[in-house]
Amino acid sequence: MERIVQFTGPRTVEVASIAPEPLPPGHLRVRTRYSGISAGTELTAYRGTNPYLTRTWDPVERLFHDDVAGISYPVAGWGYSEVGEVVEVSPELAGTEGLPVPGDLVWGIWGHRSEGIVPAERMVGHRLPAGLEPLAGAFARVGAIAYNAVLAADIHLGEDVAVFGQGVIGLLTTRLARLSGAAVTAVDALETRLAAARGFGAAHTLDARRGKVAEALRGLTGGRGADLAIEISGAYPALHEALRSVAPGGRVVASGFYQGEGVGLRLGDEFHHNRVQLVCSQIGGVPPQVAHRWSVKRLQRTFLELVARGEVDTAALVSHRVPVAEAAGAYALLDEHPADALQVVLEF
Repeated sequence: MERIVQFTGPRTVEVASIAPEPLPPGHLRVRTRYSGISAGTELTAYRGTNPYLTRTWDPVERLFHDDVAGISYPVAGWGYSEVGEVVEVSPELAGTEGLPVPGDLVWGIWGHRSEGIVPAERMVGHRLPAGLEPLAGAFARVGAIAYNAVLAADIHLGEDVAVFGQGVIGLLTTRLARLSGAAVTAVDALETRLAAARGFGAAHTLDARRGKVAEALRGLTGGRGADLAIEISGAYPALHEALRSVAPGGRVVASGFYQGEGVGLRLGDEFHHNRVQLVCSQIGGVPPQVAHRWSVKRLQRTFLELVARGEVDTAALVSHRVPVAEAAGAYALLDEHPADALQVVLEF
């Protein structure tokens, strides 16, 4: 029997056993080794706040509609940070250029399940780079999310950049912004994460619970404010403080997954008076200004190349490896004790 992690209701997790499925034409079967839990998107389904639970997304109109829920409990197989071994390839695919073969270690998205049946076109070019630790492959997607936000920020050498939120994606954003030539100020409400940010290259750290962040950033920048800010936590008050923190005409990249109404966000204040640019970054696509050169696949592959070269340390982000049978405890840890965890990985 195969195992799959599912939410049967808000804050209710079970690991279900299901019968293996036959491999259809055009697909690969991948046996999972590791699957990283997203402390952002996944926790919205775990907590019951995800918009798909109350509304439907129309991919043609690109609009949400309130008439019916897009998903309902049980929500099965969420997860987008998997690593595994190819164990079967549909026979007609033999010899396809760039396609992994049985025995290859690959990264991709097939959810928290012990085996994934994945369309072949999604796995071309997804072999792990030579010499890369398998667990690092679980960071391909979260690394791409951080990379996308940095591209959207359009950082120039020597600019002052504030990164709000120092969870896993925030720390990766801090590192990538530093590699892009920025002087980074990391902002968070947890001292453990601020300490990690210093290790990832932040020149300055600010505790969001102490003092006023925007005023402190002006003090660090000779009164100007940050050139750019990237908000990655998904908290409206943090987005508001990011808007307060940039210089007139500055840019704020909103890369968090914001839930519900914008309580704490006052667009009539600094956003309006300082003519701040507010840009959305979402991993469904790359910033329009680089779309002729970049793609989500390139983001993922380039990020893993940076890890393989030792320029980004993903191993330092893994705080817990949890057997899949104990998945319920892993989600409870992230939900109830965020200060005690960074990247939690399910082991299969």
